[in-house]
Amino acid sequence: MTDWTAPFIASDADLAGAPILRREFTLDDGHGAVTSAALDVSALGVVEAWLGGQRVSDHLLEPGWTSYEWRVRVVSHDVTAHLTGTEPGGATVLALVLGKGWAAGRLAWGGGGGWYADEVAGFAELRLTFADGHEQRVATDTDWQALSSAITADQLYDGEDVDARIDDTAWKHPGAPEHASGVHTVDLRERELVADTVPPVRPLAEIAPVEVWTSPAGATLVDFGVNLVGWVRVTASGPAGTVLTLQHAEVLEHDELGTRPLRTAKATDHFTLSGDGEEVFEPRFTFHGFRYAQVDGWPGTLDELRTALTAVQVGSDLPRTGTFASSHELLNTFHDNVVRGMQGNFLSVPTDCPQRDERLGWTGDIAAFAPTASYLFDTRAFLGDWLRDVWLEQQHADGVIPFVVPDVLKYSPAEDFGTPDATAVWSDAGVWVPWTLYQAYGDTAVLEEQFPSMAAHLRRIRDHLSPEDLWDTVFQFGDWLDPDAPPEDPAAAKADKGVVATICAYRSATIAADAAELLGGHEAEASEFRELASRLQVGFRTHYLQDDGRILSDCTTVYTLAIVFGILTEQERATAGDRLSALVEQSGYRISTGFAGTPFITDALTQTGHVDDAYRLLLQTECPSWLYPVTMGATTVWERWDSMLPDGTINPGQMTSFNHYALGAVADWMHRVVGGLAPLEPGYASVLVAPQPGGGLTWASTSLDTVHGHVAVRWELVDGELLVRVTVPEGVTAVVRLPGVEDQRVSAGTHELRAPAAVPAA
Repeated sequence: MTDWTAPFIASDADLAGAPILRREFTLDDGHGAVTSAALDVSALGVVEAWLGGQRVSDHLLEPGWTSYEWRVRVVSHDVTAHLTGTEPGGATVLALVLGKGWAAGRLAWGGGGGWYADEVAGFAELRLTFADGHEQRVATDTDWQALSSAITADQLYDGEDVDARIDDTAWKHPGAPEHASGVHTVDLRERELVADTVPPVRPLAEIAPVEVWTSPAGATLVDFGVNLVGWVRVTASGPAGTVLTLQHAEVLEHDELGTRPLRTAKATDHFTLSGDGEEVFEPRFTFHGFRYAQVDGWPGTLDELRTALTAVQVGSDLPRTGTFASSHELLNTFHDNVVRGMQGNFLSVPTDCPQRDERLGWTGDIAAFAPTASYLFDTRAFLGDWLRDVWLEQQHADGVIPFVVPDVLKYSPAEDFGTPDATAVWSDAGVWVPWTLYQAYGDTAVLEEQFPSMAAHLRRIRDHLSPEDLWDTVFQFGDWLDPDAPPEDPAAAKADKGVVATICAYRSATIAADAAELLGGHEAEASEFRELASRLQVGFRTHYLQDDGRILSDCTTVYTLAIVFGILTEQERATAGDRLSALVEQSGYRISTGFAGTPFITDALTQTGHVDDAYRLLLQTECPSWLYPVTMGATTVWERWDSMLPDGTINPGQMTSFNHYALGAVADWMHRVVGGLAPLEPGYASVLVAPQPGGGLTWASTSLDTVHGHVAVRWELVDGELLVRVTVPEGVTAVVRLPGVEDQRVSAGTHELRAPAAVPAA
């Protein structure tokens, strides 16, 4: 349903914390029983809906975060079961509990908030159908009541306060509540209500503590064993007025809770006991990124505390589609960390991190990670919806795809980034992400919908090229977080920013031209973007490519991007590949790339005949490397290669997170090259099975639930042979490419193939 007519409403009184909006109503009599009931809800803020004294679902933080200036989701629930047993003529209560969420809470590191709404407001339309076909409608209007809840404070960054001494039950049931106030309607202005199409945020797992102890400073600390996103549920009993305080952090430092990386985020929940026996406390309108918690005010023993706590992991509930495993245990742990980090950061929008005063939809992170994300989970609806906000933001910013989407930074500009404009990798997400979704799922609809956004981005680039046809005239992040950059200056990379941006622009122009040709009816745009790509290639070759084949700034990232993005001739690619190999060797096979180069460096080495170098880079355990954090006990992917230093202290930079998925983008290469499964056609309509063993691995497996069915590959080295087992679904063909033998084409079924095996380098 999209013809909603009810208004959004808010409390007349300035109620502290999370207000309750409530309406008691009577089921129409004389029409038989209710046969179906549908409830549509939304909020400026976040909403938890109740009907007949029960929560209508396990959804959390709905309707989620969109570019609220122009669109707000409406979430639909089948609530028929909630009215079972309510007789015609009987009274029941529809209620909305509202939190500040993203719309009215504070956002970004500047300290401000309420960028989208200066008061929380709720919306509901309940449609009841009776046995004789009669329909009844109950919706938000000015006849509703507002009252305080037991949630006395809530902020996504800071946490939630719950005071159980406040009666938080009477409002759920018929009867006149005390201390209720009136409500007023809220003007939506330009906002459009849109039907929710994305997987809901909900509880994903429950995790028990692995250790509870007292720190050297006397603090009570709890370790849940993994870095997760969510909160802690507490079961407690004690005297009325007892306050339990839970502070959350990802790591320990000097044997105490390591809170410095949180910056100004308090990440602290307070629970005040009523004294009425055993009570269960659980936040609803906040979330934390944490592995450890400090508990203050606990009235019992440490053993009792261990059984009283449960960590609740939450996130957008995306279907899992891809798997990977191998004979290398550290690599398996790293892949697990990639999955866990994605789950924590795919929470309503694809965020950079889940713990500090940020948690924003950084476009550069998802530009890098989208191929990995779309293998591990079904991201079609989630990222497709996010891309709609990319285009909305762009249309209101003269074609600029901002650094974050939704773009809260336009209200709280980051001074370090200068005047915002289109920037390489970050703004390129508007082209790369829809192309990734097309490649992953084979549906051109996302390209059709996003093509105006893609075209606007390329035209913004074109209008900001230098006279030499280089994209070097505006702010660029460049190869952000190059490991050789000082902690206080993450933009101080080895790679020339103009080189990085110009190569990225070439890739985006090529993709946009390919999309235009694929869609049909866009011949003029195809020609326009081919011409732009040609200009960028000429500009690059004239000003950045030297006669000896070296590229300006002569570092791993510039060769990586030039090889993978196709801006070089075949001979130039070979020269660049050899130079890249030499630089990787000079680095001691340690990482020397940042955000721009890291997702692609193993591909650049593989494509130019240096797969052994790619394995040595992947399996390196000394810092900086993908596996160094694993050796340090990491359970998610870090923002910096050295977010924690070898001595166990936290990186001194003010920007340090222990849960950032971007640098885990190498998992895409692991799936395709180590595991050996890649699409030959978009959506895996046909597949390439081409494992390239190396690094001392003796077996690996990967699988994917494609839109055409389940595909799986497992290989192992046995007695000098490479044995490969392939499972192919109906209607799909696979080309199996193994060393030393002709390509083989196989159809649906499970097949075992063999080839001579070289001993992989350790």
